[in-house]
Amino acid sequence: MQIDTPYLMFLGDVPDRLAAKTAYGIVDWRPDWCVGQLRLPGCAADLGIPDLTLAEAVERGCRTMVIGVVNAGGTLPDHWVAEIVAALEAGLDVASGLHVRLGSVPAIAEAAKAHGRRLHDVRHTTETFATGKGTKRPGRRLLTVGTDCSVGKKYTVLALERGMRARGLDADFRATGQTGVFISGRGAAIDAVVADFISGAVEWIAPAADPDHWDLIEGQGSLFHPSFAGVSLGLLHGAQPDAFVVCHEPTRTKMRGVEHPLPAIIEVIDLTIRLGRLTNPGIRPVGIAVNTQALPEDEARRILEAIAAEHDLPATDPVRFGVDSLVDRLVAEFSAAGATA
Repeated sequence: MQIDTPYLMFLGDVPDRLAAKTAYGIVDWRPDWCVGQLRLPGCAADLGIPDLTLAEAVERGCRTMVIGVVNAGGTLPDHWVAEIVAALEAGLDVASGLHVRLGSVPAIAEAAKAHGRRLHDVRHTTETFATGKGTKRPGRRLLTVGTDCSVGKKYTVLALERGMRARGLDADFRATGQTGVFISGRGAAIDAVVADFISGAVEWIAPAADPDHWDLIEGQGSLFHPSFAGVSLGLLHGAQPDAFVVCHEPTRTKMRGVEHPLPAIIEVIDLTIRLGRLTNPGIRPVGIAVNTQALPEDEARRILEAIAAEHDLPATDPVRFGVDSLVDRLVAEFSAAGATA
């Protein structure tokens, strides 16, 4: 799908920053596409860009209103419908990463038709996927995995893409979620793929490539999360990763949205290796990405040093401190002299 830019970011009345992570991701990685935000009373998120009315957004050249929120089940609250209809009436297309299709809401479908506007459901693809085969394919692949949801898996691979390209390495970000598709312009939202075809969809996203090419695959959920582990496992098998980076948020004690305790980093490493060997016996960890946003810098550095020492792996906050240590380890592990097939 081709989504016209620039964007007006719609945040509704989300209760916290994480509930607007799609909008934050687009603003962080495509700031030139985002002219402003539209928030309803009670919204607890702020992208740090201008608050605009629909008329002001159109006046500034906005083409599409992006529903930049996530929630359990990907539902569309009833009280947002009137604002979406108003955007269509104002001359904007509307794009959403929610599970519910915009066109399934009669008022939205009717307004889009009446005003000749387009509805983009980024979470849904028209591509037909085969079942995964697990056959070894050329090229290198890295997958981010997590101790939980929303810990920085997408930001880590985007930062790695930038860092690896700066070193002259052939690397591409591969999107597996709605925010990543908005950012990259291609990919598929894996959590909306029928379960039997998840691994096949990932094989399609990251197909056979040149031997020295790296596909950097955005991870989803966690193998330990009772809601999303099925998606995470299918993604792991389809990615067939040579390398993985564990992503972690150190201030959490429970996984997001459930009462289950956060797993230890070593548990994630061990389980990822055991399960990942099904499609790539050579899978190995190359680093730990820690989201230290909630911590002061001195404490963040102490935690990173402790995690690195405990696991004998480089540990960094990719956004705050960069990814040089991760790229160094990746190059060392997979150099021509030391790499194994």
